[in-house]
Amino acid sequence: MSDFERKWYVIKTISGKENKVKIYIENEIRDNGFQKYIGEVLVPIEKIIQIRKGKKVHKDKVYYPGYVMIEANLEGEVFHKIKKTPGLITFLGEGKGSRSHPVPMRTKEVNKILGKMNQLSDSYNNIQIPFIVGETIKVIDGPFSGFNGTIEKIHEEKRKLELSVLIFGRKTPLELSFTQIEKI
Repeated sequence: MSDFERKWYVIKTISGKENKVKIYIENEIRDNGFQKYIGEVLVPIEKIIQIRKGKKVHKDKVYYPGYVMIEANLEGEVFHKIKKTPGLITFLGEGKGSRSHPVPMRTKEVNKILGKMNQLSDSYNNIQIPFIVGETIKVIDGPFSGFNGTIEKIHEEKRKLELSVLIFGRKTPLELSFTQIEKI
């Protein structure tokens, strides 16, 4: 490997510490002049919408919990400095214990993940579904706002629900999006 040839590696971290590991490594790059050895440090995230108390909440969620990607040339001191990062468990690679050594990702894998990251960060289309069939919910948007209904079916791919609402004593079927309803 030449001084400037970097490859992508995957670091296993303590789940929930991904961003702390990323920040720590970025500080090591800055403080030790490792810019030519380490390129990007990535925590793949997914932008999601959750419905909380009837309101849409935009949130970033770690797409691969417990993993950080790093573009680096792991020669000499660089490898040992990174390996001592608090919250870092190990580099994914071959061998066990002290004999393990990091194995770089294949170009195809890197491109797939980087492409997926761009796609995930561009859209807020993923909504975690906090509803279950048979649950009674309240309609908060549209012409039936204020009515209560019972969930009959959930269509995850369309992000819609089929429910029946009691209108003038008769069950009326409705199809609404997740954003038009809330838990009671």
